[in-house]
Amino acid sequence: MRYTHIVFFLLAAFVFAQCEQPTDKKIPPKKKRAWVKPVSLSYHVEKPSEWLRKNASAAQKKIVMAVNRTDSTFLKKMDSILVPDDLSADLELYLPFPTSVSSLSSIEKIILFSYPSQTFGAYEYGELLYAGPTNMGRKADPTPTGLYYTNWKAEKTTSTFNDEWDLLWNFNIENKLGVGFHQYELPGYPASHSCLRLLESDAKLLYEWADQWVLNKKEELLAKGTPVIVFGSYPFDGTKPWWQLLNDPHALDISEETIQQVTAPFLNDILKQQQQRNKFNTDKD
Repeated sequence: MRYTHIVFFLLAAFVFAQCEQPTDKKIPPKKKRAWVKPVSLSYHVEKPSEWLRKNASAAQKKIVMAVNRTDSTFLKKMDSILVPDDLSADLELYLPFPTSVSSLSSIEKIILFSYPSQTFGAYEYGELLYAGPTNMGRKADPTPTGLYYTNWKAEKTTSTFNDEWDLLWNFNIENKLGVGFHQYELPGYPASHSCLRLLESDAKLLYEWADQWVLNKKEELLAKGTPVIVFGSYPFDGTKPWWQLLNDPHALDISEETIQQVTAPFLNDILKQQQQRNKFNTDKD
């Protein structure tokens, strides 16, 4: 009987310890996304007015906007547009980011902005959550490349460059320079004053998904937000890079190796900041 009591006590203590033990890591996704792939990936050129008369679905229109790095207003104004021959796949598969990156598997959340392809990719534990088009800084006001973290956010704010510009779903990533990602018109090429412009649906998704910084009552930084890396350069004096897709549908593909090279210099800092953010969240809970 005494032996039974001892075993019961040890088991109870073990279960209690396991329940009370804090964790500083979120649970990664259990399953990879089941992507809907195109039957074949190829492109052709059309007049936007003619293509729009074909009564394409909302999902198909968004794919075509993403491929041309533009929004619905500017799509209509273009002389010619790129159109995938097969529009039945997931939008992300028409954009250059890989769906899985093993070197990012320890990073809870990260957003990558590719200057050359004018696209972004958002990852959770190395699995692509979403991708979309962006129009980044113009030649005179390029978006600074490197590692940033999401800071404060606002559903609607006014541009520091022009007080007549309203920015929706704005998420600041560089407080002193006023750089952030947000909804604004996408003419189909780098046109901003260093910010990262997005479609409204994409801006809202990242607004709700990414983490803000954490400040104390004295506005001192306790924890940084979600890491954001801007990389590469844009050929401002050349043809829009995505027109290469006509001859090679994989011309802009970003490999896992490239992302590994881009993130490697910042990995230690990203993991350090992630640990700090999780420690704060654990303490707060």
